[in-house]
Amino acid sequence: MSFHARPGRATILVFSLLSFLFAACGNPLGEPASGKLNVIATYSILGDLAQNVGGDKVDARTLVGPDGDAHTFAPSPADGAALIGATVVFENGLEFEPWLDDLYASSDSKATRVVVTDGIEPRMTPEEPGHSLGESDPHVWHSVANVIHMTRNIRDALAGADPANAATYAANAEAYIAKLQELDTWIFEQVKTLPEARRKLVTSHDTFGYFAERYGFEIVGAALESASTETADPSASDLAALVDEIKAVGVPAIFAENVHNPKLMAQVAAEAGVTLAPQLYTDALGRPGSDGSTYLDMMRYNVITIVTELGK
Repeated sequence: MSFHARPGRATILVFSLLSFLFAACGNPLGEPASGKLNVIATYSILGDLAQNVGGDKVDARTLVGPDGDAHTFAPSPADGAALIGATVVFENGLEFEPWLDDLYASSDSKATRVVVTDGIEPRMTPEEPGHSLGESDPHVWHSVANVIHMTRNIRDALAGADPANAATYAANAEAYIAKLQELDTWIFEQVKTLPEARRKLVTSHDTFGYFAERYGFEIVGAALESASTETADPSASDLAALVDEIKAVGVPAIFAENVHNPKLMAQVAAEAGVTLAPQLYTDALGRPGSDGSTYLDMMRYNVITIVTELGK
């Protein structure tokens, strides 16, 4: 059983005081001095999508920043304050942000919550040790087709919150979707250069299911056999089984992730006698200036790294 971080009594008191101060100041919530629509995204990938659709009409902020892990995130009073001032909160859903319900309630925010994965058929994780029956995989963004759907959900939510700028949001969304469609085509082209027998993935946790389904890869395994990094570290027997599977399948390289300590994957690589490839950007963007500072850059980097390392 996993336990999620919840705001304590002191934190709740801080949220309450912040709510009172916002009300006392008389500022219209969600309308900063710039006149832009104030929106919050729960994690960095989603924040990038919201900014691309909102453009200069929104002030988009992110709770879980670059290289941050939304599975294990512990909210601060500043995060509650951010919710108080927001008009719209974009969230992934599918249990990706287990802390959000408590944070929202504690902050007394009046923001509209928008689950951007609504309408996407979730992938269900296999019934294995570490998985609960019926656990949905939240990592939908590793399929560009899903991100196109998410972009349209963001467009509709912004238009609903700010009808005066609906045409701008629609135009921004269409321009961004065109880039996403180009990216999707490019990924298929890159994957074609990798022999099918080498399209096998081993990562830190179970995050590439949607990627594998769309682009034709096989998930051999993960060090953490769960769709969440909150799960307990694997036992010695679990790691031994993964090492045996890597050897049996002939995977040439395995991948660490930017949101998880690479030590475990380094141990697996050493025991299996395979390459520990450069880390991939999985549940978060990279920091500004990195190879994964935007969603488009993140996906290009991941695909190039995967195709290159598995093709050696």
